[in-house]
Amino acid sequence: MQKASNSSAAKGLRGWWTSPPRSGPRLIISPVEYRHLRAWGRVRIASAILLTGLGVVTLSFGGNDQKTYGWAIWFLGGAAANAAFGSWELGIARETDQLSGGVS
Repeated sequence: MQKASNSSAAKGLRGWWTSPPRSGPRLIISPVEYRHLRAWGRVRIASAILLTGLGVVTLSFGGNDQKTYGWAIWFLGGAAANAAFGSWELGIARETDQLSGGVS
């Protein structure tokens, strides 16, 4: 029989989710995203811009019915959520850079 190795897989889901070490609301961010905060923050901001464009186009050419406004609210709500989360991630990245004394 082989011994279980002391790898991150042996820690289970909880061990995987808490590496790299972080605290508080930062635990909401998945570990893969947390390792590349700047890239994911920029992707979220770009998707917010795209969703805003889709919402504007929907309002411009969609007509005057409830379905048009529903789709526009859906697009603009997603844009607001992505912009907020992306700017939060970029703020965390800036904060960790300031704490570490430079770009990591």
